[in-house]
Amino acid sequence: MDLSYTPEEEEFRARLREWLGKVLPTLPPKPSPDDWPGRRAYDLGWQRMLHDAGYADVHWEGTPSVRLIFLEETEKAGAPYVGANFVGLLHAGPTIAAEGTPEQRARWLPPILRGEEVWCQGFSEPDAGSDLAALRTRARRDGDDYVVSGSKIWTSHAEVADWCELLVRTDPDAPRHKGISWLAMPMDAPGITVRPLRTLAGSAEFAEMFLDDVRVPVANRVGDENDGWRVTMVTLSFERGTAFVGEVVACRRVLGELAVAARRNGRWDDPALRRRLGRLNAEFRALWRLTQWNVSEAEASGGVPGVGGSVFKLRYSHARQELYDAAAQVLGPDSLDLERPWTLDRLSSLSYTIAAGTSQIQRNIVAERILGLPKGR
Repeated sequence: MDLSYTPEEEEFRARLREWLGKVLPTLPPKPSPDDWPGRRAYDLGWQRMLHDAGYADVHWEGTPSVRLIFLEETEKAGAPYVGANFVGLLHAGPTIAAEGTPEQRARWLPPILRGEEVWCQGFSEPDAGSDLAALRTRARRDGDDYVVSGSKIWTSHAEVADWCELLVRTDPDAPRHKGISWLAMPMDAPGITVRPLRTLAGSAEFAEMFLDDVRVPVANRVGDENDGWRVTMVTLSFERGTAFVGEVVACRRVLGELAVAARRNGRWDDPALRRRLGRLNAEFRALWRLTQWNVSEAEASGGVPGVGGSVFKLRYSHARQELYDAAAQVLGPDSLDLERPWTLDRLSSLSYTIAAGTSQIQRNIVAERILGLPKGR
C-alpha cells in the first residue's frame, strides 16, 4: 500500500491550486438554498468552468489518487460543491463509465461533464430503504420499452433532474437480488410525478416520486436484464468510497474553527471539551488516512472502490455527528439559533447514519465481506 503521491500527481495539485486561485474570485454570488432552479444553473455553470479548464472528467478518467487530490484541493479552496450535479458526477456517471456500452457512454457522459444535464437517484422506496433488495417498483417488458410502475422516496434532486438512475424489478419471480435492473429514465417521460420533501434543516433536495406506466427504452438499461444488483454495488461503491472525501476536509476545517471559537468565548477552559476536540482531530486524521488506503486499494483493483468504503462511511457518519455535537457544546445556547454557523450542519448530520446505507447495513457489509462472518438470519 502506497500513501504517497507521484511527482506527476503533485504537479496536478499545483496546477489545480493555481487555477482555483484565479477563477474563484470571479464567481457570482451563490443563490438562495431554496432557489433550486438558481442552484441548478449555478452548479451547472461551475461544472462548465471545470470542463473548459480540463478538470471535468477527473472523477472518471483520473486515477483514484488524482480524484482524491481534486476533492481535497477544491474543498480547501472553498470551491463550489457539486451540488445538483452530485448524482451524475459521483454516482451515475462513474457507473455508466464502468458498466455502460460505448453508445451509452457517448450519450450520457459528455452532457454530465459539460454541465448540461442533471441526474437524480431513484433507489429507495417506502418499504425498501435499508433493505434495498426488497424494492417493488416493477418494469414490465413491452417490445423495445419497459413499462415502469411504482414509487421512490428520498429521490435526490428529482425536482431539477433531467435523468434518473432507477432500480426496478424486472423479474418478480426471481430471488430478491437476481430480478433487478438498472435503468436510465428520462425525467420528462409521461407518467412521472415528483413531490419535494422538506428536511429537518428546512431544505428540499429530496423528493418522493410516483411512476405510472412510464415507458423507458430497453436501450437505457445499464448492464444485463436482472443483473442490476451487481451494477448497483458498483454505484454504491462510488457513493461510499470517495464521494465523502471533500466532506472530511470540510470537517477538519470546521474542527479548527471550533477551537478558535472556544478560545474566543471561554469554553476552551473546559478540559473535557479540549479532550473531545483533540480526539475528534485524531479521528478525522485517521479517516483521511483510511481514505488514502481505500484509494490505494482502488488503484490496485482497476479504479472501482472496494468494500473498505463501508468502513469509512460507517465511521465517518458517526464522527460527523459527534463533531457537530461538539459544535453545539462550543456555541452553548446559540446552537439553537438557525442563523448561527454549524446549526444547520448539525441538523443535516443526523441523516448521515441513514443516507447512503444505514450504519446497521454497513456493519453487516463489514462483518460479511471483510471479516467473513456468516450472514444474519
